[in-house]
Order: sequence, then structure tokens, then C-alpha cells
Amino acid sequence: MVRLALFDIDGTLIYTGGAGVKAFGHAFESEFRIPNGAARISFSGRTDTGIAREMFLHHGVEPSRENLRAFFDSYVFWLDYLLTQTRGGVFAGVWEFIHQLHALPQPPAIGLLTGNIRLGAEIKLRHFELWEIFQTGAFADDQEDRNQIAAIARQRGSQLLNGPLRGEQILVIGDTAHDIQCARHIGAKALAVATGGVKSEELKEHRPDWLVENLTKVRAEEVCS
Repeated sequence: MVRLALFDIDGTLIYTGGAGVKAFGHAFESEFRIPNGAARISFSGRTDTGIAREMFLHHGVEPSRENLRAFFDSYVFWLDYLLTQTRGGVFAGVWEFIHQLHALPQPPAIGLLTGNIRLGAEIKLRHFELWEIFQTGAFADDQEDRNQIAAIARQRGSQLLNGPLRGEQILVIGDTAHDIQCARHIGAKALAVATGGVKSEELKEHRPDWLVENLTKVRAEEVCS
């Protein structure tokens, strides 16, 4: 039985009309006077801190603690603004699936396992009135490596539930191969949704436990028993 359900954010819960990517570019230009800094940088399934480090190194900016702090302070300002300027939303089935989790005879704790920094995650999810749903989580400012973020999410879930969690008691829901891989890293079950930019055929190659077009195509009791 699943006792902890961990959700990815971008491409799984919400779409932001590119607000996050645009915020990265604006913040980089604001702080370091380098335009189009996010061009040709891959974002899908990665951590904010890893993406920022790649941008810094690609453009010859020292990825020092001070520079990274200044960058992310600017990033969250731009993210908050751009979310009001772009067209985004919550993916089909998300609210229904969460309600189904709550309605289970023994509902699992619901948390986040995301490559967003914590404040970025909060800004995005508050914008779509989702933030208050989540009881725990792990973020890119906990660790840069996504597998280590998964391990922290498991640890925090165990603390929340007052006991160690076995891998099979955890369900990771995400839209990229990175989500499936980090689920495997902690021995968790993986529910892949093809709502982000990754096609079902590619997700299938990574052998998730379940693969659906979106969360309207699966019921909580199917994946949590």
C-alpha cells in the first residue's frame, strides 16, 4: 500500500507557458548583462541549480555561492511576474486524482519531488492554488542531483509518517525519464504521465510501473493498492 505520493511539478501538475524558462533568461540578463542566456539549454526534468550552473559555465560566469544567490533572487522575482503574463494551467485530471488520493480508506501523505528550488515551487503552485495540498517535499536547493532529492523526499516522508518507508510504499508521479529514474533510485513505484514534452514511446523505454496519457486515465486506487 502506498503511504507517500510524490509529485513532480512542471509538465506533471502544471504548465506555465514557458514562464520558468523565460524567468531564467531575464534573471541572467538582469544580473550579468548577458542576453539569451537560456538559449540552447535543456530544462526538461532537470534541477534549477543544475541548469543555472550549466548556464554560468557556458557563459563564463563563476558559479559562486554569491552569484547563484543573486541569480535566484532575481529569478523568483521574474517568475512571479511572468506567471501573470503567460498562459498556463493545471493539467487535466490533476485535481480529480488528488481528490481520489484523499478519499482512499488509508490516504497517503502527498508531497513534492521536484527540480524546482523551494521558493520557485511555491510561487508556481500558489499561482494555481495547489501549494497548500502538499504536506512535504524535497527541492533543488536541498541537492543538485535529482536522485539525492528523491532520497531526501523519502526521508522527510518517513519523518512525517513517524516511521521508515519501504520503497514500494512510495509512488512517484512525473513526466520525464528523470522522474522514473529517481523513483527507481529509492525503490519507489513510478507513474509516468505524457503531459510534458516527452512522448509516451520514450517514457515506455524506461519501464515505469504505469504509463498514461494524463491523470484522467488512471484512478488512485489502481496505483496505491
